[in-house]
Amino acid sequence: MNDITAIHTLLEQARDAWNRGDGAAYGQTFTADATDVTFVGTIYVGAKEIGDAHQALFDSFLKGSKLHMEIVDIRFYGPDTAVAVTRGDVFKGKPKKLGKVQTYTIVRDTDGQWRVAAIQKTKRQSLMEAISFKFQPATKPKANH
Repeated sequence: MNDITAIHTLLEQARDAWNRGDGAAYGQTFTADATDVTFVGTIYVGAKEIGDAHQALFDSFLKGSKLHMEIVDIRFYGPDTAVAVTRGDVFKGKPKKLGKVQTYTIVRDTDGQWRVAAIQKTKRQSLMEAISFKFQPATKPKANH
């Protein structure tokens, strides 16, 4: 399996674990010392804490939720590090729009498997983006992500 395929598979494993409500499996997609910064600013450290916290969420606020994800870009920085940017959101039912952006730092772990070393989740502010682009067109990215 090539590295691009392996990273796609890793992100699919994280999404599938979320969709099953399996915090332990979700946590296993992270490195032992990973950092997860949520869109509300909570910081979880380590695969176990990330998995445990998500299991608590899956058992309560996020029960029955589904993670939808679209990979926007994957870039490699050497043979063992990549940055992936995705759009996504969590829904119960069908997604209306993908309102969050995630930036993943993905590394080849000590066992040779690709894992998430860090993730930063941001809620997209489409209206603020549109206003910014209208009044200052130079702020609009060349690529339409």
